[in-house]
Amino acid sequence: MGRVVHFEIHAGDPERAVAFYTGLFGWQVTPLPDMSYWLLSTGTEAPGIDGAVLRRQGDPPAAGAPVMGACVTVQVDDLEATLAKAFATGGQLALETMPVPGVGLLAYILDTEGNVLGVLQPEAAAPPA
Repeated sequence: MGRVVHFEIHAGDPERAVAFYTGLFGWQVTPLPDMSYWLLSTGTEAPGIDGAVLRRQGDPPAAGAPVMGACVTVQVDDLEATLAKAFATGGQLALETMPVPGVGLLAYILDTEGNVLGVLQPEAAAPPA
């Protein structure tokens, strides 16, 4: 069975995208020499995968277009605090926070490059409605 083992975030301004993700989630970055490719380490405290930011090839998707690719969702402890931090670092709300029964609270934001990013607060940590 195939498993997701890596993710890539395409960016018109990779340095800005790296600053957004490292600032928002505390991920560690390792730039690859002589390439427009920045490896992202998301930590070892829980199951997960690592990824990268790379320079977008071609035009970005049109504003307001549906997702034309994969959407990465990141687990967080406090969704409201994460959204506030995302907005303070250049992110925008893509879809309002929604409860997912048996899972938790989910919201979608746009990063500084217009990519959709899911943020999920697991149900055990979700405040009562």
